[in-house]
Amino acid sequence: MDESFENHCWRDVVPPDILTLYAHYAREVCVGPRPALLAIDLYELAYQGGPHPVAQVSRTYPSSCGEYAWRAIAPTQRLFGAARAAGIPVFYTTSDTRPMSSPAAVVATRRRGIPVDPELYRIRPEFEPQPGEVVITKMRASAFFGTPLVAHLTQLGVQSLIVCGESTSGCVRASAVEAYSYGFHVTLVEECCFDRSPLSHKINLFDMHHKYADVMTIDAVETHVRALRRVEKTP
Repeated sequence: MDESFENHCWRDVVPPDILTLYAHYAREVCVGPRPALLAIDLYELAYQGGPHPVAQVSRTYPSSCGEYAWRAIAPTQRLFGAARAAGIPVFYTTSDTRPMSSPAAVVATRRRGIPVDPELYRIRPEFEPQPGEVVITKMRASAFFGTPLVAHLTQLGVQSLIVCGESTSGCVRASAVEAYSYGFHVTLVEECCFDRSPLSHKINLFDMHHKYADVMTIDAVETHVRALRRVEKTP
């Protein structure tokens, strides 16, 4: 078993015998070439109720990720800063709230529908899109399904995606798996992804790390991004 490859948040929920079964997935991880940053659903809805336990805030705000969303703000700001400093393209996703573009039967998950103020799908001020950054609206979990995201990435020559956002088990996972299926190298930033349930967060990161993506810490991603920046500046 490669200790460094498994040195992530799931170590306290995945027992050693299971880690041994997955030992043949061990490999070097990295931020791939020509990356873009893909920020999944960093909208107000996920932060409702403040930085409190999900069990508490969900009584009033059932779509909130509570303390886990708020805990991810600072590392995600670091990620945005590193990406922008390196000139990496930035893409966001949020829900398509236009009434005529969302038939009643087209929903992102099987969860019981809850009326939502469209304003709650605005990107949080901490991650406000800058000029030239693209916000993709979607109706399904994946950032790719029924959207022009692939066209944008292809036109820019993007080969890799650095992914952050929520929820790890839902829209992040759906987007990461589809990105991998399209042939993109996928990096998931551990501290910058979050979920309502820490168990779902950890197990889904574990599963994607061994099959579809490289899970990396924000420290490691910043280091890799700085290295890519130096390489691109070298004549």
